[in-house]
Amino acid sequence: MHIPDGFLDPVTIAITYMAFIAYLVVALTRIKVSREKIALVPVLAAGIFAAQMLNWPIPGGTSLHFVGGALAGILLGPFLGFLTLFLVLFIQCLVFHDGGITALGANVLNMAVIDVLVGYGIYKLVTSTLGDNRKSRLIGAFLGGWIGITLAGIACGLEIGFSPSFPYGVLITVPVMGIWHLILGVVEGVITALVVDYLYPRLPQLLLMQQSLSEGSQE
Repeated sequence: MHIPDGFLDPVTIAITYMAFIAYLVVALTRIKVSREKIALVPVLAAGIFAAQMLNWPIPGGTSLHFVGGALAGILLGPFLGFLTLFLVLFIQCLVFHDGGITALGANVLNMAVIDVLVGYGIYKLVTSTLGDNRKSRLIGAFLGGWIGITLAGIACGLEIGFSPSFPYGVLITVPVMGIWHLILGVVEGVITALVVDYLYPRLPQLLLMQQSLSEGSQE
């Protein structure tokens, strides 16, 4: 899902960068970091970093891989989870050339904003509706990981499809990105659910702190 340089036109680059920077400003003003969360950030970032380096090419000129946005959102909240993914994507872009610098705004918007917010929101909705128990956590984490990466893939398809710099339009890019992520995103959902299920009995305070959509009201 990492968009390389040359896929996006200047207008799309500018819009996605502005959206990413605006969310970054909001995140920096809303975060209140607890000791438990800050200890998990480098561990989670390292795990997501390693998982994202494994890419599977798919038709349409792009690739598919584990993202971890929903997992970061569920464990750290929508703002610290965003910064964790941003750190991963920034290092991948500058050091490993995985994703272009001109497309960094779009990549961050897709994987660190959309995926994190959707995954976090779905998990909160499910656990609030069904109650905070193991079954609801598994369902919420699975749906958050699955739907989060699917919507992030569709957003990526829209960005490259509407860009005149890319040879295929949205009638090709959106179905390719959306369908493949819908199918293979099940794996992301399963991994997200299993990790949340594993961590909850060991670090319950992390998930219990996610009591509102506002990161500032969690601590």
